Amino acid sequence: MKSTGRRATTDIRVGTCALSVGMPPVKPKDGWSWVALSEVAQMATGHTPSRNHPEYWKGEIAWMTVSDARWVDGATIWSTKETINELGIRKSAAVLLPARTVCLSRTGSIGYAVILGKEMATSQGFVNWICGPELRPRFLQLIFQAESTFLHQISEGVAHTTIYFPEAKAFHVCKPAVEVQDLICEHIDLQLSRLDAGITALKRAQAKLKRYRASVLQAACEGRLVPTEHALAQAEERDYETGTQLLQRTLTERRQAWTGKGKYKEPSSAAPDFDLDLPDGWAVACVDQMGEVGTGATPKRGTARFYEGGTIPWVTSGALNDTYVDSAKEFVTDIAMKQTNLSLYPPGTLLVAMYGEGKTRGKCSELRISATTNQAIAAIEVTEELRPYVKVCLLGQYEKIRFAASGGVQPNLNLSLVREIQVKLPPLAEQVRIVAEVERRLSVVDQLESTLTANLHRATRLRQAILKKAFSFEEQEPRS
Repeated sequence: MKSTGRRATTDIRVGTCALSVGMPPVKPKDGWSWVALSEVAQMATGHTPSRNHPEYWKGEIAWMTVSDARWVDGATIWSTKETINELGIRKSAAVLLPARTVCLSRTGSIGYAVILGKEMATSQGFVNWICGPELRPRFLQLIFQAESTFLHQISEGVAHTTIYFPEAKAFHVCKPAVEVQDLICEHIDLQLSRLDAGITALKRAQAKLKRYRASVLQAACEGRLVPTEHALAQAEERDYETGTQLLQRTLTERRQAWTGKGKYKEPSSAAPDFDLDLPDGWAVACVDQMGEVGTGATPKRGTARFYEGGTIPWVTSGALNDTYVDSAKEFVTDIAMKQTNLSLYPPGTLLVAMYGEGKTRGKCSELRISATTNQAIAAIEVTEELRPYVKVCLLGQYEKIRFAASGGVQPNLNLSLVREIQVKLPPLAEQVRIVAEVERRLSVVDQLESTLTANLHRATRLRQAILKKAFSFEEQEPRS
């Protein structure tokens, strides 16, 4: 046998339910017995055929990786992202496993337990069990799920944890007769199906809340959330400052307050958008008209004087979360600020992610601290009176802002695109009412989302409780 680089396991370790490494000194339930898993199931391994031989790949044999197993944990797998062929089987250590083989992920992501729906091969990330007549595959799968915490405990490694084969070969399971196994599986599946139905309903409610949140923000930016200032002014027979007048006043005040270097540069006006349907008294403006737009940079990594002892918060796009930024994970020094030409943005600055992983691009947050940023963020300094409404508009246009990004495989925003973002601008008094109504409605949404999240976490714990109850012992008595 090829050496694994580790000595065989000799210590007996016992899980909380029906799995152990070595024969445990624990009395089983009446009618149950501890057996070495290798006595009631044949252990098989997996392998990855050489990637240098494309002729081994894209065949008719499904080949499962840990990534495939992640999506069907606790269930049966029927298809995989990659396939190999008979040549790949013959020319490698890969094994064609029969249907109903129980596959346990043992490296990287520990503890995914799936049953093969048909003949397949797997990567070396699994230890696979072909059950004999005394052990039902579903029963073994449920044991592995019930003992997920124990499986993590017996894995080793820091950056890359693994359950080594000596531990797997020493697995013992506690089992009753197959007729009882069938009854237990049937009962657990009934309970889990009810739980899954509840989880589906909770996730459906989460999706509805997400859509409602988006609809509230969209209505806020289109004049459909509160009575317009124009309508109120007409009813009360009074004058009011229109959105157009507010925009002109803002531009005048920005010009008069200019203290920067060189001659003041007038911001670009909003390009005509004939799709805009403006309520009475509203105007259209672009971000460049309402505030100063800047960005940051990344001081050179590895330059100690830029980071060591730094006290200035340095925010990256991953910190943006649709609400507020209260802290930073990294800090830079005054030297970094000067030599990298970084700007220190005050609390209240609006941050828009220009690029980043996943759905980060387009996200907006408000600084609650003084901080600088990296180059993946656009920093928008808007006057205090306009800021709350502008933030609502940026949040409401998340998808539109993402769509405006340019580029190929990974499209990005840039400062020009951010400056061109258009906002439907209502009178100031109407802005105040809009923001208050948005906050009122979204606070209710936040409370409901918090409740749904808590219930989903509770459902996860309940799943483990159901499994643990099925396999645990009422009394843990040592053998005499």
